[in-house]
Amino acid sequence: MFVEKQYDLAVLDELPHYVPNSTEFINYYNQFIDLMSLYQAAADEIVTKLQTLDNEFSAKYQRNPIHTLKSRIKSPESIIGKLSRKGLPLNAATIRENLYDIAGVRVICQYIDDIYTLAGLLTSHDDIELIKTKDYIKEPKPNGYRSLHIVVNVPVFLSTGKDYAPVEIQIRTMAMDFWASLEHELHYKTGKTVNEELSEELHSCAETIAETDRRMQEIYKKINQIEE
Repeated sequence: MFVEKQYDLAVLDELPHYVPNSTEFINYYNQFIDLMSLYQAAADEIVTKLQTLDNEFSAKYQRNPIHTLKSRIKSPESIIGKLSRKGLPLNAATIRENLYDIAGVRVICQYIDDIYTLAGLLTSHDDIELIKTKDYIKEPKPNGYRSLHIVVNVPVFLSTGKDYAPVEIQIRTMAMDFWASLEHELHYKTGKTVNEELSEELHSCAETIAETDRRMQEIYKKINQIEE
């Protein structure tokens, strides 16, 4: 299993430069750093729990349901931009009350069934509180995007006591991630306009990949004599 982190708290040193005229934000600077440390710890906690589950499956069933784990904390620019678009003040309290995707973990699985198995096991932990679920597998987005999104509240034990932070977890198969990554690259990173015809082609590719995902799941079940 490959585990990747995509965040670095050192980037917070540049925060004041993003909002040079915001005295209020600079006053909350130290609180912001503490808050990002909390979110980082919460993301690490989820990664540890998922690694434990994956190791258990490897020992008991000789297979690893998790192919890749990635964790990240939203960049300062992204956080500031999101608060600004919502017309909200730039401070730590506002972040805690309004943003639930600061800490994120992406889980790439082998099969569709693994997605729901991992989500169920993770949210069954008595120290994890499920906040919300968006199932884009059963109900894909109009563009064809598929993934299971859950937001959980995670306890973090600090020198000052126990605190909580939300973590958004995206769980998808390798096939779903393949499509989502390329679709994002084509739509947002090339700087090119994707017209309606090409959007329909991308959606068709998503359907083809989804059907392949289902077929691979069925092949796995037949090979391992797994009944519904």
